[in-house]
Amino acid sequence: MQFYCNSLTAYNRFITREVKIGDLLLGNGHPIRLQTMTTTDTMDTLGTVEQTIRCIEAGAELVRITAPSKKEAENLQLIKQELHRRGYHVPLIADIHFTPNAAEIAARIVEKVRVNPGNYVDKKKFELLEYTDAAYTEEIERIRERFTPLVKICREYGTAMRIGTNHGSLSDRIMSRYGDTPMGMVESAMEFLRIARNESYHNIVLSMKASNPQVMVQAYRLLIQQMQQEFNECYPLHLGVTEAGDGEDGRIKSAIGIGSLLEDGIGDTIRVSLTEDPEFEIPVCKDLVKRYVHRKSHAPIEPLHETGGVIKLPYNPFEYKRRKTTEAGTIGAGHVPVVVADFMQKEAIVPADLTAIGYTYNEVTDKWNIGDGAADFIYTAGKQLDFALPGTLKIITDAAAWQHAADKSQCFPLFQGVEYLDAKEKSAVLNFIGIDVHAIDKAVEQKIFAAAAQDATAVFCFFSTNKHSMPDVRRTIVKLMEQGIHTPVILCVESHCTTADEQLIEFSAEAGSLFLDGMGDGIWLMNDPKKLNNVKVSGRNYIAIRNNHQFLNATAFSILQATRTRISKTEYISCPSCGRTLFDLQETTAKIRAVTNHLKGVKIAIMGCIVNGPGEMADADFGYVGSGVGKITLYRGKEVVKRNVESDVAVDELIDLLKESGAWIEPQPVMNNA
Repeated sequence: MQFYCNSLTAYNRFITREVKIGDLLLGNGHPIRLQTMTTTDTMDTLGTVEQTIRCIEAGAELVRITAPSKKEAENLQLIKQELHRRGYHVPLIADIHFTPNAAEIAARIVEKVRVNPGNYVDKKKFELLEYTDAAYTEEIERIRERFTPLVKICREYGTAMRIGTNHGSLSDRIMSRYGDTPMGMVESAMEFLRIARNESYHNIVLSMKASNPQVMVQAYRLLIQQMQQEFNECYPLHLGVTEAGDGEDGRIKSAIGIGSLLEDGIGDTIRVSLTEDPEFEIPVCKDLVKRYVHRKSHAPIEPLHETGGVIKLPYNPFEYKRRKTTEAGTIGAGHVPVVVADFMQKEAIVPADLTAIGYTYNEVTDKWNIGDGAADFIYTAGKQLDFALPGTLKIITDAAAWQHAADKSQCFPLFQGVEYLDAKEKSAVLNFIGIDVHAIDKAVEQKIFAAAAQDATAVFCFFSTNKHSMPDVRRTIVKLMEQGIHTPVILCVESHCTTADEQLIEFSAEAGSLFLDGMGDGIWLMNDPKKLNNVKVSGRNYIAIRNNHQFLNATAFSILQATRTRISKTEYISCPSCGRTLFDLQETTAKIRAVTNHLKGVKIAIMGCIVNGPGEMADADFGYVGSGVGKITLYRGKEVVKRNVESDVAVDELIDLLKESGAWIEPQPVMNNA
């Protein structure tokens, strides 16, 4: 197999061609560069300058500004001049979508232009067209004629270019041959890259963005493989999850997509797309990148097996397929991944504590109300509970304490490594086996594997104390696959970071990466809340800091939601706003979320303008898209349902559309429980 990175077990930056963006060097092992995009109107020169400065002072090394037409492209000159007058020389990037002549103007002014192959010359009309080979080739030639002038200008002026494919804006021509696939994304970019190479122009960065991290990660891996096979070299990669949304969900989705690639040494520049002010994106970028600054010094991980000098993986990293596992209770096989709520640090557990993990007791009815984000197991670390649990919530406790449990039908033991082999008594239903895959003796590990393979009640709880922990756990799961062992695995991640933002990123990158490759039958997040600083993070206070168990539980369910392995809530695909945005995205997103957040499994896209709208919301069930000042267009999938809706009634119209489409349910009244 042609790998997409240098190694799956030893951290090593993937080396790409060096690209020059103004005075900034990108690729070829240079530091991972941080960037963001302004949200101001590009014709508002001073407003754009002021916001750009805020981004630079937050740590942005490149700043992108939208240039949808000639007038905005020309105004980039005034913006650049004012920034230079104030002493700021960070490279500027012009964001181009539909307009080649705007790109050609901008390429003479700023240090970099970004073009989207899906709508630069090639078009997306959401039409089902059949292309003969001759017609397909003719369209590529038309692209060559329209794209080559920009390539020549960039080469003449020393301007860099990003060829940025978006999953939702693949052209009808690409869709006709490749479908809505990661390979279609790759080919869309490769067509433009081949044209540039034929003109001896190499100052190029590429990106494969999608709102679905699974699609995004697969596309980047395929792109690297394709460039290696075709050119025997790779161009620098700009990483990002497009339309990630806001708040914790936006950070989690971005950390999963970007972090999965950074874990394998892939990526030369990153942008975290949040529906927030752009300067708030940079701290998230910093938290992501700093995880890998000293990663190379990690302890060694057992290398993958080779046959005749060729490494063969027991799974396909370019296509999602969940690892085959046996069923142990409600874990593994066809069950959704379970969530374990960690109460290790709690001195005593009372019924009110369960509210944080999705269970609320109603004294009037003497019943538990169970939310969609309710944990499946609670780890008590040996503590005894003096109250009855909801029937759907089970206990995991230390093996020694389990021996004295009154009700072993709801309580199951956790054995630490070799304890499992030595145990005189085990549960007849579920036995959890905790293994630090880094520290355990490999001979002992193999004995445990062999014993668990014969035990239908066994469930592994894998974690690693290695600095390079995710690949360490991945290598161990690969070992199970190589040996045909189908015991379920719960992914355990403990964070020692001191801020909620950092913990959110660590949990997402470590566990999310494995879920994207089909590895994982459960998730168990843990931390020490006393190590968390109760400080403002990215301009916000995390509610999670005030309730640590709620933070861990919500993060676990959000990771499963973002990896599409367990859907427990409404999903919002929300663009990060830019100078094209036709309404207040943050306010509107909050308003729509407030009235629809009970619609489990429904995906709603909130797009600031018609440029991003129809294309980049391709993964959504419904769309709310700015189509003019104060005007909204509503979509069902890719179908326009209502045009030019007044913005002051558009949210109500969206609810009506949800009702007409059978996607609406009435929200349940909030119970006043003791």
